[in-house]
Amino acid sequence: MSALCVLVAGKTTVIAASVFSLSWTHSVQKSEWHEEWQVTPAGLVLTQARVKGSGAGMEPPEGSRLIDGWWVYTPKLPAQEAVMLASSGLTGGGWRLCASGQCIDLGNTAGAPIKLTGCEEE
Repeated sequence: MSALCVLVAGKTTVIAASVFSLSWTHSVQKSEWHEEWQVTPAGLVLTQARVKGSGAGMEPPEGSRLIDGWWVYTPKLPAQEAVMLASSGLTGGGWRLCASGQCIDLGNTAGAPIKLTGCEEE
C-alpha cells in the first residue's frame, strides 16, 4: 500500500493511505476549496478539485461543472514530487488533510512550510 509522508517542523508523520483530501478556506474571498489527491509511484496526483463560488483570480477553469454550489473540475497538472503548504499564520486558518477516515489540521499557526510527499518504500 502507498503512504503519504507529512513533514512538519522537521518531524515526518506517515499516513498509510493512497488517497487523501486537502481542504481550506481562501484567505481573501473566504471561499471553500477542496482537492482530492492520489499517492502514486510517479508522485502526488491531483485527481479532482472543487471550489464553492468564484471570485477575482478564482474563476472556474474551462470544463468545470456547477454541482450543488461547487465548481468541480479535473485539474490538468502532472504528478507532483512534493506539495508545499505555507503556514504564515496570517490567513485565518490552515489546511485540513483527511485520509482513511481520519483528519488532521495543518498550518494554523506561523511556522515552516509543510511538505507532503509519497513515502519511499523500503
